[in-house]
Amino acid sequence: MLEIRPAFPVDAQACVRLRGMTRENAISVERLASIGITASSWAQDIESGKLPGWVCTSQGEMVGYCFGDSTTGEVVVLALLPAYEGQGLGRKLLALVTGHLRSVGHSTLFLGCAADPNVRSHGFYRHLGWRSTGAIDRYGDEVLELRSLAVC
Repeated sequence: MLEIRPAFPVDAQACVRLRGMTRENAISVERLASIGITASSWAQDIESGKLPGWVCTSQGEMVGYCFGDSTTGEVVVLALLPAYEGQGLGRKLLALVTGHLRSVGHSTLFLGCAADPNVRSHGFYRHLGWRSTGAIDRYGDEVLELRSLAVC
């Protein structure tokens, strides 16, 4: 049985570990540390409210998560263990984060995504309405955005 809940600072260590276990775009604990992302920094950002997120667990083990940056409107990361792909879990986690970012005032959200159409995330985000900005971020990923629909 899967449980989705808000992330807590104590989840950061498992998040860092899981990030290296994804099918595509896995990033090791060492690589994350080299760019300034550690369990400690992640926990601090969760605690401060800068990095709100939701995690999914199965029998007490983390199987996926999604986090956003409440100050910028960026969806920072969506990660799932391969065995949990294709079940709608990524879409649910992403919806929780995008809903939260909109609730704190962001009308345009953005994220970095592989520009290679053969990578799963390329089609995943576009299918959900994300569009290319034409920009490339500092990690070489294509920047996608999702704009709110105006209510008249």
